[in-house]
Formats: sequence, structure tokens, C-alpha cells
Amino acid sequence: MTNPKRRRTRTKVKIDPADLAGKLFPVAEGDRQASLSCVKRLPSYLQLLRVLQAEGHECVSGTVLAGVHNLEPVIVRKDLAITGITGTPRIGFRVTETITAIERFLGWDNQAQAILVGVGNLGSALLGYHGFANLGLRIVGAFDDDPRKIGKWVHGRKVQTVGQLARFVRRGDIKLGILAVPGKVAQAAAEIMVDAGIRGIWNFTPVKLTLPDSVVTQKEDLAEGLAVLSHRLHHLFRQGRKLTKSG
Repeated sequence: MTNPKRRRTRTKVKIDPADLAGKLFPVAEGDRQASLSCVKRLPSYLQLLRVLQAEGHECVSGTVLAGVHNLEPVIVRKDLAITGITGTPRIGFRVTETITAIERFLGWDNQAQAILVGVGNLGSALLGYHGFANLGLRIVGAFDDDPRKIGKWVHGRKVQTVGQLARFVRRGDIKLGILAVPGKVAQAAAEIMVDAGIRGIWNFTPVKLTLPDSVVTQKEDLAEGLAVLSHRLHHLFRQGRKLTKSG
């Protein structure tokens, strides 16, 4: 969907795996419950484990995994215990088994299909992000209402009209959607997605959506993230100037 007042710029997107964990993907392993902080740490463990696996390591200590977040090893053991994995004294955690357990717990062992609505700069960048495959997510359809985009191929997906969305979603039994439209049409686009059968929306718009309780949403506000970064950077510079003056 378009916003003619915006200047077209090339958008680069960096996806933090932790942002996906526990947001759109339900915990699939039994009834075990984990804190949000625990769920957010699991992707970092997983990334390190995959590196160790590629290097041929069979086991890893809790101390090594704890270094990812500067934690005490006991926290790592508790985090991994929620996935059903326990370490062995003086041996540690078996790398392959731990990878499998984390992926299964997060629901990343079975790749989820998703659609994307809004093929602008941000939407196109999301379509081009290859890291989703390692996070259990595959964007299988792209939709927009801009006639100039309809029928074009963007990173291997043919852009379809929003009017085709419902049939596409129902035919593929797709439950996840990514929303990257201008704010003024975000609510309407989200409602179209929900009516089609989407039950989880990753919201990249500045709008707080009002949707039924049966729909899971996760809002990624780029402005909020930039504000936090700018504030911290400003604080860092101020501290640096104070140290310089006192020196």
C-alpha cells in the first residue's frame, strides 16, 4: 500500500532472532511455560550452538553458553531445562540434542508460512531477508493495492492485489501475517487479514491495532527503537564530555 508523500529510499532491515521468539510463534512443546526473558535468550543460545555444531563440537558447557548474555551458568541450565534438556556433569550439553530441543520448544522445527501486506521499502526489505528461514518463517505471499506494484516480482514473490488475499490465505491455511503498510490504512488492512483467517500479525506500522482477543499481535515500532538508541547515544556523549572536562 502506498503513501505518495513519502520519498522512496532503500531500506535495510536487521532482524533480531529474539524478536521472533515467543511473539508470533506459540510454544509448541507440551505445557511447559517460560518467562519472556527466558524465551528471548533461547535464540542466542541457538545461534552459538549452530556455530559450534558447524565446527564439529559435540558438547558445550553451560559456562560457554552463559557468555552469550553474561549470565551465571545456573541461569542457562534453568533456561534449557524448560526445553527438556539437562546437562551432564563435566560434559555439559550435547550440541545437536540441545539445538533440536530449542527449535522444538520455540516451534521453529516446523517452518511456518506467512504473508506480507504492504510491499513498500520496508516490506520489500523484509521479503529480501534470508535469515527468516533459520527462524522457522517463510513468507509465501506478498500483497499491495498499488497498481504499479501488482504483478511485479519482489525477491521471488509475485505481488498480488489485496482482493486476492483471502483466497490465498484460506487455500494455504496460513495463520501468520506481516503488516508493513502506511499507518493510515493499517487498521483496515489488519482487519482484512483477520477476516481471511490470519491469527498472528507482526505489525511494522506505527499504529496500535484494535483486533479480537483471538488474534496475537506484536508491534515493532521503529520510531521507539530509534528514540531509545538516540537517547542512550546522547547520554554517552554527555558522559564523555564530563569526563573530558574533569580530566
